[in-house]
Amino acid sequence: MTHTPNAGAPPTLPAIPPQPTAPAAPPASATGPGTTPAPTTAAPPPARRTAFAEGVDQLRRAATTEPGRLRIIGAVLAALVVTFGAVTAWQMTDRAAAADDVLTSSQPLTSDAADIYRSLADANTAASSGFLAGGQETAATRDRYERDIRTAAGKLVNAAANAAPGSPSTDTITKLNRLLPEYKGLVERARTYNRQGYPVGGAYLRYANEKMQQEMLPAAQDLYTKENQRLRADYADATPYPWPAIALGLAALAALAWAQRRTYLRTHRVLNHGLVAATAATAIVLLWLTAGHALARSHLDASYDHGVRSLDVLHDARIASLKARGNENLTLVARGAETKKVGDETLDAYDHDFGRDMDALGKGLAVAERLADDATGAQPVTAAVSNMTEWKKRHAAAREQDENGNYQQALDMVIGPKGATGECFDSVDKNLATALAHEETEFAEAAGAGRDALTGLPAGAAVLGVLGAAGAVLGIGRRLSEYR
Repeated sequence: MTHTPNAGAPPTLPAIPPQPTAPAAPPASATGPGTTPAPTTAAPPPARRTAFAEGVDQLRRAATTEPGRLRIIGAVLAALVVTFGAVTAWQMTDRAAAADDVLTSSQPLTSDAADIYRSLADANTAASSGFLAGGQETAATRDRYERDIRTAAGKLVNAAANAAPGSPSTDTITKLNRLLPEYKGLVERARTYNRQGYPVGGAYLRYANEKMQQEMLPAAQDLYTKENQRLRADYADATPYPWPAIALGLAALAALAWAQRRTYLRTHRVLNHGLVAATAATAIVLLWLTAGHALARSHLDASYDHGVRSLDVLHDARIASLKARGNENLTLVARGAETKKVGDETLDAYDHDFGRDMDALGKGLAVAERLADDATGAQPVTAAVSNMTEWKKRHAAAREQDENGNYQQALDMVIGPKGATGECFDSVDKNLATALAHEETEFAEAAGAGRDALTGLPAGAAVLGVLGAAGAVLGIGRRLSEYR
């Protein structure tokens, strides 16, 4: 029996998987006999990124979120405040050290150098005065000479102890230490021969004076000049404005103000305690820096204008008076043996130098009077001017007697016990010493006030800088805690 198939849909056959496509045959030109097919090149792996690049990407992604921005702001604020405190401490430490050097090192050494010059010149003057007195040399004249030599030797020892090794001052001090015994030996020979009545004593004294005038005093002047330059260098280090620190302080305050304004605009909170503390610490350091340095600079400038400048002029005036006195004595010692041609005129060399030294003394006293800023400082200078005027009158009278052949009268008018030029010289020297003591006191007070104005500033700036940075970090940290 034949059955009729069902009239439904035909049965579904399983799908036949597609066959893999055969690779395309290479061109005939590339596949000929003896030709090696080209190898297939794999794509290079991606370049490995550096840690720095990844860090930059992370920082960029963090900066797109508010917590990330706050962390960056906190780091920048802390770095600014710490840098401001560190730079302030560094600059003020240097200026405080320079101000201390002005007061305790360079100015005292400058005064010592001037005292070395003065002691040598005064010893030379005392030696010539004692020579003129011959066998009647007084104990006071002899003691003055010995005291000057001891003072010069002691000051040289002090200068050698404080001079930097290998500095130009060291060579000058060594030279003076070598010349001082040589000079003293010549003076002793001159004194010995003079007491025995030998004329060669005058030649030894002139030779000693030549060594003093041409070698020792120029070396002492060179030492004084070098120490003066060192003093001015210390002033130059102590007084400049600390512009880097001031600029950093202003930048830190501006950044802190911006951060607080940003916080207020986003949270409507007027104060952030940490940022306020950082701002207060930074403002205190900046005010302390500007006020303290301005006060120190003012006092140091005053110590220079009313102390150092007056001291320089007074030292030069005192040296001029000493040189004038020495040349006045040597005029009588040489008795015309040393001459100098000035134009068409032949003059006594020592008397000509005396006139030049008195001119320098007069100019120095005039400047010292102008620089004196109070009656106490001006009074001894005015008295020295009067003494100098009388000295010139007495010297002219003594020269007149000497030129007229009255040597003994001229000698009495120069080194005699009363009415002699020696009295005028002693008065000039005494008044100049009084003026110098007054100016040194004024210098010490002003320079000390300048140094003290910087006391505590370096350490205070460093401490407040750290505290300010901590305040900035805590203030930003408080904002960050709101996102946790």
